[in-house]
Amino acid sequence: MKNDIILSGVGGQGILSIAAVIGYAAVENNLYLKQAEVHGMSQRGGDVQSHFRFSDKPVASDLIPYGEADLILSVEPMEALRYLPWLSDKGWLVTNSKPFINIPDYPDEDELHAQIKKIKNNLIVDADTIAKDTGSARAANIVMLGAASHFIELPFQSLQNAIRKLFARKGDEIIDLNLKALTAGREQYNK
Repeated sequence: MKNDIILSGVGGQGILSIAAVIGYAAVENNLYLKQAEVHGMSQRGGDVQSHFRFSDKPVASDLIPYGEADLILSVEPMEALRYLPWLSDKGWLVTNSKPFINIPDYPDEDELHAQIKKIKNNLIVDADTIAKDTGSARAANIVMLGAASHFIELPFQSLQNAIRKLFARKGDEIIDLNLKALTAGREQYNK
Protein backbone atom coordinates (compact mmCIF):
# COMPACT_ATOMS: atom_id res chain seq x y z
CA MET A 1 0.00 0.00 0.00
CA LYS A 2 1.23 3.46 -0.88
CA ASN A 3 -0.24 6.90 -1.48
CA ASP A 4 1.52 9.72 -3.30
CA ILE A 5 -0.32 13.01 -2.86
CA ILE A 6 0.37 16.53 -4.08
CA LEU A 7 -1.23 19.25 -2.00
CA SER A 8 -1.49 22.65 -3.65
CA GLY A 9 -2.94 26.07 -3.15
CA VAL A 10 -2.05 29.65 -2.33
CA GLY A 11 -0.32 30.91 0.78
CA GLY A 12 -2.75 31.17 3.68
CA GLN A 13 -5.21 28.54 2.41
CA GLY A 14 -4.16 25.87 4.92
CA ILE A 15 -2.13 23.46 2.78
CA LEU A 16 0.26 22.78 5.64
CA SER A 17 -2.65 22.03 7.99
CA ILE A 18 -3.93 19.44 5.50
CA ALA A 19 -0.45 17.90 5.42
CA ALA A 20 -0.33 17.82 9.23
CA VAL A 21 -3.68 16.01 9.43
CA ILE A 22 -2.61 13.40 6.88
CA GLY A 23 0.72 13.04 8.69
CA TYR A 24 -0.88 12.43 12.08
CA ALA A 25 -3.28 9.92 10.50
CA ALA A 26 -0.41 8.07 8.78
CA VAL A 27 1.55 7.89 12.03
CA GLU A 28 -1.53 6.56 13.85
CA ASN A 29 -1.55 3.72 11.30
CA ASN A 30 2.19 2.99 11.74
CA LEU A 31 3.02 3.98 8.16
CA TYR A 32 6.25 5.34 6.75
CA LEU A 33 5.99 8.87 5.43
CA LYS A 34 7.99 11.59 3.71
CA GLN A 35 6.96 15.13 2.92
CA ALA A 36 8.54 17.94 0.94
CA GLU A 37 7.09 21.43 1.15
CA VAL A 38 7.58 24.46 -1.05
CA HIS A 39 6.47 27.71 0.47
CA GLY A 40 6.17 30.21 -2.35
CA MET A 41 5.61 33.87 -1.71
CA SER A 42 2.96 32.90 0.80
CA GLN A 43 2.66 36.37 2.33
CA ARG A 44 1.88 37.68 -1.15
CA GLY A 45 -0.55 34.96 -2.17
CA GLY A 46 2.09 32.86 -3.90
CA ASP A 47 1.76 29.17 -4.64
CA VAL A 48 2.33 26.63 -1.90
CA GLN A 49 2.63 22.93 -2.57
CA SER A 50 3.64 19.83 -0.74
CA HIS A 51 4.59 16.35 -1.92
CA PHE A 52 3.25 13.88 0.64
CA ARG A 53 4.10 10.18 0.43
CA PHE A 54 3.15 7.40 2.82
CA SER A 55 3.40 3.64 2.59
CA ASP A 56 3.54 0.42 4.59
CA LYS A 57 7.14 0.07 3.27
CA PRO A 58 9.99 2.58 3.64
CA VAL A 59 9.71 5.60 1.34
CA ALA A 60 12.99 6.41 -0.40
CA SER A 61 12.34 9.93 -1.66
CA ASP A 62 10.16 12.78 -0.52
CA LEU A 63 9.52 13.91 -4.11
CA ILE A 64 6.89 12.30 -6.31
CA PRO A 65 8.07 11.52 -9.85
CA TYR A 66 6.14 12.87 -12.84
CA GLY A 67 3.11 10.74 -13.64
CA GLU A 68 3.07 8.95 -10.27
CA ALA A 69 0.76 10.99 -8.01
CA ASP A 70 -2.34 9.14 -6.87
CA LEU A 71 -4.02 12.41 -5.91
CA ILE A 72 -3.73 16.13 -6.47
CA LEU A 73 -5.62 17.84 -3.68
CA SER A 74 -5.88 21.55 -4.39
CA VAL A 75 -7.57 24.36 -2.53
CA GLU A 76 -7.32 26.56 -5.65
CA PRO A 77 -8.31 25.54 -9.22
CA MET A 78 -5.46 27.16 -11.18
CA GLU A 79 -2.95 25.66 -8.79
CA ALA A 80 -4.54 22.24 -9.39
CA LEU A 81 -3.75 22.53 -13.09
CA ARG A 82 -0.14 23.54 -12.40
CA TYR A 83 0.63 20.05 -11.03
CA LEU A 84 -1.03 17.91 -13.71
CA PRO A 85 2.32 16.54 -14.97
CA TRP A 86 2.61 14.65 -11.66
CA LEU A 87 -0.83 13.00 -11.85
CA SER A 88 -0.89 9.30 -12.78
CA ASP A 89 -3.31 7.97 -15.39
CA LYS A 90 -5.45 6.49 -12.61
CA GLY A 91 -4.99 9.41 -10.20
CA TRP A 92 -7.64 11.83 -9.00
CA LEU A 93 -7.70 15.61 -9.20
CA VAL A 94 -9.79 17.07 -6.37
CA THR A 95 -10.03 20.85 -6.28
CA ASN A 96 -11.95 23.75 -4.86
CA SER A 97 -14.14 25.47 -7.44
CA LYS A 98 -13.52 29.00 -6.18
CA PRO A 99 -10.39 30.78 -7.37
CA PHE A 100 -8.07 32.90 -5.29
CA ILE A 101 -7.53 35.73 -7.76
CA ASN A 102 -4.06 37.02 -7.02
CA ILE A 103 -2.80 38.07 -10.47
CA PRO A 104 -4.14 40.65 -12.94
CA ASP A 105 -4.78 38.23 -15.83
CA TYR A 106 -6.28 35.40 -13.83
CA PRO A 107 -7.97 32.88 -16.19
CA ASP A 108 -11.74 32.74 -16.55
CA GLU A 109 -13.29 30.52 -13.87
CA ASP A 110 -15.46 28.61 -16.37
CA GLU A 111 -12.40 27.91 -18.55
CA LEU A 112 -10.49 26.60 -15.52
CA HIS A 113 -13.37 24.25 -14.70
CA ALA A 114 -13.53 23.10 -18.35
CA GLN A 115 -9.82 22.23 -18.25
CA ILE A 116 -10.23 20.35 -14.97
CA LYS A 117 -13.20 18.40 -16.36
CA LYS A 118 -10.94 17.09 -19.14
CA ILE A 119 -9.17 15.00 -16.50
CA LYS A 120 -10.77 11.57 -16.36
CA ASN A 121 -10.95 11.42 -12.56
CA ASN A 122 -11.90 14.86 -11.26
CA LEU A 123 -13.95 16.29 -8.45
CA ILE A 124 -14.69 20.01 -8.24
CA VAL A 125 -16.03 21.09 -4.84
CA ASP A 126 -17.44 24.45 -3.73
CA ALA A 127 -15.46 24.22 -0.51
CA ASP A 128 -15.85 27.90 0.35
CA THR A 129 -19.65 27.71 0.48
CA ILE A 130 -19.62 24.37 2.29
CA ALA A 131 -17.18 25.73 4.88
CA LYS A 132 -19.39 28.78 5.49
CA ASP A 133 -22.43 26.52 5.82
CA THR A 134 -20.65 24.39 8.44
CA GLY A 135 -19.84 27.45 10.52
CA SER A 136 -16.33 28.54 9.52
CA ALA A 137 -15.23 30.00 6.20
CA ARG A 138 -11.66 29.26 7.30
CA ALA A 139 -12.30 25.50 7.16
CA ALA A 140 -12.40 25.26 3.33
CA ASN A 141 -9.11 23.37 3.42
CA ILE A 142 -10.59 20.73 5.74
CA VAL A 143 -13.69 20.50 3.50
CA MET A 144 -11.29 19.73 0.64
CA LEU A 145 -9.51 17.09 2.72
CA GLY A 146 -12.87 15.47 3.44
CA ALA A 147 -13.77 15.48 -0.27
CA ALA A 148 -10.43 13.87 -1.12
CA SER A 149 -10.58 11.38 1.76
CA HIS A 150 -12.13 8.76 -0.52
CA PHE A 151 -8.85 8.67 -2.45
CA ILE A 152 -6.49 8.65 0.54
CA GLU A 153 -5.66 5.18 1.81
CA LEU A 154 -6.24 5.98 5.46
CA PRO A 155 -9.25 5.20 7.63
CA PHE A 156 -11.59 8.18 7.85
CA GLN A 157 -11.56 7.79 11.64
CA SER A 158 -7.78 8.35 11.59
CA LEU A 159 -8.30 11.66 9.79
CA GLN A 160 -10.88 12.60 12.42
CA ASN A 161 -8.45 11.65 15.20
CA ALA A 162 -5.73 13.71 13.53
CA ILE A 163 -8.00 16.77 13.48
CA ARG A 164 -8.65 16.30 17.19
CA LYS A 165 -4.90 16.18 17.80
CA LEU A 166 -3.96 19.08 15.51
CA PHE A 167 -6.59 21.46 16.88
CA ALA A 168 -6.55 20.25 20.52
CA ARG A 169 -4.94 23.44 21.85
CA LYS A 170 -7.64 25.55 20.17
CA GLY A 171 -10.48 23.93 22.10
CA ASP A 172 -13.52 21.76 21.49
CA GLU A 173 -15.43 24.34 19.43
CA ILE A 174 -12.67 24.54 16.79
CA ILE A 175 -12.26 20.75 16.80
CA ASP A 176 -16.01 20.30 16.26
CA LEU A 177 -16.10 22.87 13.43
CA ASN A 178 -13.27 21.11 11.64
CA LEU A 179 -14.79 17.65 12.13
CA LYS A 180 -18.05 18.97 10.70
CA ALA A 181 -16.16 20.47 7.72
CA LEU A 182 -14.32 17.17 7.13
CA THR A 183 -17.58 15.21 7.10
CA ALA A 184 -19.34 17.76 4.88
CA GLY A 185 -16.48 17.51 2.41
CA ARG A 186 -16.56 13.74 2.44
CA GLU A 187 -20.25 13.83 1.53
CA GLN A 188 -19.42 15.63 -1.75
CA TYR A 189 -18.38 12.40 -3.42
CA ASN A 190 -20.42 9.20 -3.46
CA LYS A 191 -18.50 6.23 -4.81
